[in-house]
Amino acid sequence: MIFKRVGEGRPYPDHGLSTKQWAGVPPRQVRLDELVTTKDTLQLATLLDEDSTFYGDLFAHVVEWRGELFLEDGLHRALRAALQQRNVLHARVHPVAG
Repeated sequence: MIFKRVGEGRPYPDHGLSTKQWAGVPPRQVRLDELVTTKDTLQLATLLDEDSTFYGDLFAHVVEWRGELFLEDGLHRALRAALQQRNVLHARVHPVAG
């Protein structure tokens, strides 16, 4: 299994971070098998697009809530890492109280 669990939606409260605020969160390595996805579908074109991060953040966005890590943004990056036989992903992890 690639992820800890495939979820549907964001079970955690709104964190209110803007794109600029996300950029201020330092990236760290996260194991793929510790992540719970917040999306259960992926656009294949996004996965295969070499320029998919050209306008976005280079790092995935992960929300830590109630002891679990939720992959909020960057599903295509995580799957690309898994396809390359890597078990970690560089992500910005933001803790949310709850």
